[in-house]
Parts: sequence; C-alpha cells; structure tokens
Amino acid sequence: MDTSGGKERLKWTTTIIISSSLKSSEIATALESRRHKVRYSDTLERGSVVFSLSGVAFLLMDAKECVISAEEIFLTKIEKFINIHQNSFLVLFAPLHGPEEWALMFRIHQRFLGSSLRILPVHNTVNAVDLMCTIAKTTSKPTIDSICYRMITTKAYIIEHSPVWRTLQKIKLSTDSVSANSEY
Repeated sequence: MDTSGGKERLKWTTTIIISSSLKSSEIATALESRRHKVRYSDTLERGSVVFSLSGVAFLLMDAKECVISAEEIFLTKIEKFINIHQNSFLVLFAPLHGPEEWALMFRIHQRFLGSSLRILPVHNTVNAVDLMCTIAKTTSKPTIDSICYRMITTKAYIIEHSPVWRTLQKIKLSTDSVSANSEY
C-alpha cells in the first residue's frame, strides 16, 4: 500500500517467453523475481526474450563475444531475429562501452539501417531487465491507451489555453466575417 498518496500501486506483471538457453541465467532469475510468468521455449533464437502481450522481442548479446567472433555469424543471427520479430531490440551487454563496442554498434546500425531493429547498450543484468520491462510495459495495450489519452488531453489543454491559438481564432473569425459580408 502506498502511504504517500493513499492509492495502492499494482505491480505490473506479464507473461514472458524466454529462450531455453537462458534458463539458468541472471536475466531469467531477475525476471522471475519480479513476479513475471516466465515460460521457456526451445524454438526461440538463443538469447531471446519475448514479452508476448506487448509484442516486443529482445535479443541479448555480449559485446565482447561479438567483437571476437566472425562478424557474419552474429549479423546473421540478428537478421534472423528481426525477420521473425517485428518489434525487435538488440540488447548489447558490455561493462564499459568503449571504442570497440561503439564501433560494433555502428556496424550493426549500418547493416540494419531501415529495419525495425533498435540497439540498447546495457552494462549489467539489472540495467537490461529495467529497460526491457519499461519498454514492454509502455507498449502494452492498457498502458499505451492511457499514454495516448493523456497526450490527447494535454494537447487539447495546450491548444485551449494558448494565446497564439486564441489570436489565430480571432483572425480566422474576423476574416470569416469579412468574407461572409462580401458575399451579399
């Protein structure tokens, strides 16, 4: 119970499908500890995490492994992933994002320019889980509807209270009355 506002805050939980390759990983443990319903799948790409209700998918990759492996191997894996998942994110782990990691991200951006892939550089498991959950929550149906409603309401408020808008309305009204009078 939230004592500051008097409202009870419900903890957001959802069903998450995780690649079986991540079964004993820190990511799976962190997601389960947040009370999400975690399901494992042998058919998902290795290192994949899919938030089923939001429709977002994350491919977890270690930047160091990508730097030392053949470029075509990890690029093929990313390409396969984005061809399967429309709303896709590459979560690139590195304790420190130095010149090698930024060069890697630049090459990935160049290769997948124009695709739906977005790259999230993260430093650790907590950082990755926080980002994934935030993205999944904000793109889930009830939350996105609430955000859209608040944006429409805010836009209406701004327009209603804008001195520029009032001036434009007065100008339009005065030109409408002039044009209406000239017709007769």
